[in-house]
Amino acid sequence: MKLNAHNFKENAKKALKDNDLQASLQKLGTGFPLKRLAAMERLPEFEDLRDQARDIKDHTLRHLDFYLEQFESRVVETGGKVHWARDIKDGRKIVYEICEAVGAKTITKGKSMIGEEMAINEYLEEKGLIPIETDLGEYIIQLRNEPPSHIIAPAIHLRKSHVEEAFRKTHTELPKDRNLDAPEDLLVEARTMLRKKFIAADVGITGANFMVAETGSTVIVTNEGNGDLTQTLPRIHIVLCSIEKVVPTLEDCTTLLRVLARSATGQEQSVYTTFSTGPRGETDPDGPDEFHVVILDNGRSRMLGHDTHDMLRCIRCSACINHCPVYQSVGGHAYGSIYPGPMGSVLTPALYGLEKSCDLPNASTMCGKCEEVCPVRIPIPKMLRSWRKKQWEDGPVPTMQRLAMTWWAWWALRPKLYHRVAGWKMRIMGFMGRKSGHIKAFPLKNGWTENRDFPAPEGKTFQQRWSEKGGRRT
Repeated sequence: MKLNAHNFKENAKKALKDNDLQASLQKLGTGFPLKRLAAMERLPEFEDLRDQARDIKDHTLRHLDFYLEQFESRVVETGGKVHWARDIKDGRKIVYEICEAVGAKTITKGKSMIGEEMAINEYLEEKGLIPIETDLGEYIIQLRNEPPSHIIAPAIHLRKSHVEEAFRKTHTELPKDRNLDAPEDLLVEARTMLRKKFIAADVGITGANFMVAETGSTVIVTNEGNGDLTQTLPRIHIVLCSIEKVVPTLEDCTTLLRVLARSATGQEQSVYTTFSTGPRGETDPDGPDEFHVVILDNGRSRMLGHDTHDMLRCIRCSACINHCPVYQSVGGHAYGSIYPGPMGSVLTPALYGLEKSCDLPNASTMCGKCEEVCPVRIPIPKMLRSWRKKQWEDGPVPTMQRLAMTWWAWWALRPKLYHRVAGWKMRIMGFMGRKSGHIKAFPLKNGWTENRDFPAPEGKTFQQRWSEKGGRRT
């Protein structure tokens, strides 16, 4: 995906006017969030697990070099190989050389955000290879030539009609009059088409939710069997992951797994949780002949000890995305990065630079819901404020925005005048919305009222009521 994060404002405006997208996003706020809440209520120790998960990640990051070296040693002991990629260019080269060495032509690929970050599909296609996404959502967006809009539900922005259109356009060898009205029909067709690809593939590429230093294992968490087929049927298995995915022990991994699925989809555990350790042994009935792990840095080591250090705790559950009112309004593509939502608004500037993603730290209401639901307690609002501060001090800040903030600061430093003017403004807005309770238009507020009504103030301001009570609670 070509980075387009600096155009968030323009992208968001287009997203708000996209009726199909808005219809798709309506279900997000009542889907994953409610399922997460129900799963959390069924597990009394959930908050304690969050503390343990945070502590595990913090400990690992403090000793990251040790655990990465231990992981590499265990992989080698079990017959695999670890490849270190400093940046995207290195990662692509490593993957291609592995494929070239075995004469690969067809590659099946499981869902991998690192693969998206590396744009590995596009690169392999340029080299004459045929990568095929096997996750249903990823398969759909590959057919449509689109990037994912969500880190666990990549096609969440699409409706059933979009999927049917993509299948009919691509699967031309199937009968034109076939019935694709039901979601089950679409699923059966995708499974039928992909089965042939699984069997023919020379190389299978997967991601990794975790790397276990104790055993040299990689772990994938999925709700489809595609991940297992991708890593067991081809002769070569390549795992794409990043440095912060390592955890010390299997016990630590299971603790993180207990909060991952509940935070992501509201499940106790995903349908498939698969541990891979090395290539096939002499007595193993299946598995790859070669096991390669490509570990990508791509700027993450710079985050250690930086203001964004805590973002390296992220386990990619998407809870912050699912609960974000901004994401629920504009979807993932508006962020112009493969990492959308609150986590992406912190991570994208860290990986690619603030000058290339200057809008993202401001793409937040700062309601704090992201931190509230994060399974590893990442202080996302704090890091967004840090980016905003850096942006203000070092740029880039649009001239009009800088002037507006300077003007607001002038008023804020004069509290008596500020409160008096605020009181007048509240009365005016209250008068304007006296009938409907909402304001459809107001000077300097068109960014809000263009797409939704502004609630009209009712009664006196908080400061006025506070003063009347002498600054006391009732």
